Amino acid sequence: MTTPAPTPAPGPAPVSDGKTLGIVGLVLAFVFSLAGLIVSIIARNQSKAAGVPNGPATAGIIISIIGLVIGAIAVIANIALFSTLSYTSY
Repeated sequence: MTTPAPTPAPGPAPVSDGKTLGIVGLVLAFVFSLAGLIVSIIARNQSKAAGVPNGPATAGIIISIIGLVIGAIAVIANIALFSTLSYTSY
């Protein structure tokens, strides 16, 4: 009786360089800043692990942070505006 040859072990999973995820993060930065920030940070970490520069991920991080700051300022300004209008007597 012959024994079957053992199957070779699967190789390591390919490491993603994060370029595609960086582009997704950049697009999300314009639509939904918080998600864009998270995805861009993940893409940048993947790129660092692969040793590849990732411009779209870095741009996505910067644009997301700017969008979050502008959004926070807008919320504070709206709260101040509506609280002022609610105390105005005619």
